[in-house]
Amino acid sequence: MSRALPKYNKRRVAVIGGAAALALTGAVVVNSALAGETSKSNGANARTLASPGTISCPDVASRLPAIPATAKAEVDRNLALLDTQIAEANKRLVDTVGQGGPNFVQNAILGPLKDKRVATVNRIATAIGRTAAKPQGLDALAPCALDGVAAAPGQQAGNNGNAGNNGNAGNNGNAGNNGNAGNAGAPGTISCPDVASRLPAIPATAKAEVDRNLALLDTQIAEANKRLVDTVGQGGPNFVQNAILGPLKDKRVATVNRIATAIGRTAAKPQGLDALAPCTLNK
Repeated sequence: MSRALPKYNKRRVAVIGGAAALALTGAVVVNSALAGETSKSNGANARTLASPGTISCPDVASRLPAIPATAKAEVDRNLALLDTQIAEANKRLVDTVGQGGPNFVQNAILGPLKDKRVATVNRIATAIGRTAAKPQGLDALAPCALDGVAAAPGQQAGNNGNAGNNGNAGNNGNAGNNGNAGNAGAPGTISCPDVASRLPAIPATAKAEVDRNLALLDTQIAEANKRLVDTVGQGGPNFVQNAILGPLKDKRVATVNRIATAIGRTAAKPQGLDALAPCTLNK
């Protein structure tokens, strides 16, 4: 009995030791697998976690002439609006990281921002011009740029340095191209309210400028319809609104404001033309 006991104990120790080694090996394998998955996950998400950059715009206030006291309140209000527009565009830049194709930021953020700024600086120039020399060339301060974007290796520079979401937001059954609610299938046509029929009698001194801007409204619609055709299959569910209808509205606001200003120089200035700026997509 006493001689068999050590042999039994040896076998028991060997079994326990083997089980412990097996458990330890399993834990190492599991931990290694988890670490690998974590690394893959982190690698896959690296593109969407990068900084989207910030939007930088030329300063308008420093380029203005002396502002008449009668225009100061309106000018200050529009200068504040320019700051608000930049803040909203920067917020949208953050909110849409990973969305759209390689031109998403230009089409859906920088382009609409430029059009809004054109309308705003035109209002500033008009306000000053009522009682002093109207400043020229402020439209050149409208375009803004995207600063601080570092593209990931092998990526195109869309939003967040990539070409959309996970390097290709146009083709992989996502909201870019396949059966989305953006610009897919038959593009339809853009319909806008008629401005000419809503105008009062046009003074002879304003006719040339009004006619020129009415023709520009037609050109803007034609360009938007062409863009609608050229971008079929691009963008997400809000692409047409953000990249075509929104910028078109901003252009029309600036144009109808110029029409109203031209008439208002020698007659009663027409009011409410801004309500004719929004257009719709007819499928």
